[in-house]
Amino acid sequence: MVTFEDRVPTVDEQRTVAEAVGWLDHFDWETIGGSLERSLHGVVALQDGAVVGVGRLVGDGVRYCYVQDVMVDPAASEQGIATTIVERLLDWVRAAAPAEAVVGLFASPEAVSVYESIGFRAADGDPQGMTLTVRG
Repeated sequence: MVTFEDRVPTVDEQRTVAEAVGWLDHFDWETIGGSLERSLHGVVALQDGAVVGVGRLVGDGVRYCYVQDVMVDPAASEQGIATTIVERLLDWVRAAAPAEAVVGLFASPEAVSVYESIGFRAADGDPQGMTLTVRG
């Protein structure tokens, strides 16, 4: 049985799921602790006491929030874990935002259908999503 906890994952939990999905190179492990600490909210999925999914929100917590790092161990996939994680993150936004909020995300190709099933749509035109990697 999968249970969900409304909290930001620990570094070890983040690493466990990142390794399971092959995303170890997607994170800067020297700084991820600070990044996780500054999250607005998180959800951790557990199966038999072991972490099998994580996700979190970043942003200002008022008008703009971004779904970040939603990952589910492939051994626990096809149970609706990713959908539940995102729905719980959105519940937090609904409760915390004083008015209308904009929730954005970047999706891996295999996760697009999960996000679309919840109501997300690709931004085409205005606004157009863009990224820039800045090195310190």
